[in-house]
Amino acid sequence: MPRFVILEHDHPFLHWDLMLEAGNVLRAWRLLEPPEPGRTIRAEALGDHRSIYLDYEGPVSGNRGNVRRWDAGAFTWELDMPERAIVRLAGNRCRGQAILERTPDGKWTFACGLGLAGDFT
Repeated sequence: MPRFVILEHDHPFLHWDLMLEAGNVLRAWRLLEPPEPGRTIRAEALGDHRSIYLDYEGPVSGNRGNVRRWDAGAFTWELDMPERAIVRLAGNRCRGQAILERTPDGKWTFACGLGLAGDFT
């Protein structure tokens, strides 16, 4: 089963990097707020990251701050399209369905645990 990680990253400002294992790389999005159930938050698509970040905490090369694991676990793909991804997360904090979606203006949103009791505690 593929793995995911959410890293708290302090550079260039505080945000959370969501990374989903996809073969040899991690597909990544910058979440501008920590994930909370029932909320839709802004996200930004990032380039693929190295899979080392699944287990890494510490300084990021090139003086790009530090990362700290906020959550991690396994996940399954429910839908994987260029404009929309739906995953089911099984982490320590994040459990249940999460949706990444590109809006008509090209920006991304992240929604988690919408209407799913017990998800994202």
